Amino acid sequence: MTIQQRFFQLDDQWCIIHVPERPNGFGVLLLGDVNHYVTENASFWTEHEGRRQLLDDLLQYGYTIFSSHLYGRHWGSDQALRLAKQLIYYVLKSEILNHRIYLLAEGMGALAALRLMEEISPQIRAVAMFSPCLNLRAQLEYEKENKFFYKRLVNDIADAYRVDKTKVYDVIPCSSLTFSHVPTKIWQLSGVTPYPSSLHCRKYAEIAKEKKLPVEVLYHLPEKRYRFARAIHQFYEKYNRL
Repeated sequence: MTIQQRFFQLDDQWCIIHVPERPNGFGVLLLGDVNHYVTENASFWTEHEGRRQLLDDLLQYGYTIFSSHLYGRHWGSDQALRLAKQLIYYVLKSEILNHRIYLLAEGMGALAALRLMEEISPQIRAVAMFSPCLNLRAQLEYEKENKFFYKRLVNDIADAYRVDKTKVYDVIPCSSLTFSHVPTKIWQLSGVTPYPSSLHCRKYAEIAKEKKLPVEVLYHLPEKRYRFARAIHQFYEKYNRL
């Protein structure tokens, strides 16, 4: 299968778009975790073996997949949200796609996904997540147990939100959890993860259930990581006629 891969810049941030040989007319915005990057000729998801396989499998189903460097460790910041919306607008103008897209978010990328679901929910069909970070304040409190990781996270958030390190808690709501009616399915890695399910997906699913919102969580073993292309495709397909 022939896949066209194109790199371009928005607001000095490198972006990438993958166009499959047989597009199905639907776009997927990929929002990566803290190690995610896009450069002028490569990206984390194209160079990591497992993620590359998942990417290729989704492209075989015909999805047009696009992503951005998003200023690196953005932690759901305003500027990352603004650029993500700009990227969606650009791709929908440059490609022949349905105006309602899907999201695929991993780890920290889920924070940006939540904000997009809140602000432009009519434009999002469904969201798939991998071991997401859904509550930034809870994650920050969790990292206090390890001074090194806590200090790095504080610095990351301060840089991303453009505030002094002493003001980090001021820019994070007491409850960072936000909800929408966008169908969401979470594939959560079992065992020890950077974002404990008790603080993130489990808590999120419990509250979503109380609110009668469409959120589902599936737990999986490490050896099955990134082998969910078919399941993601089936999940997306449930909502491709809405």
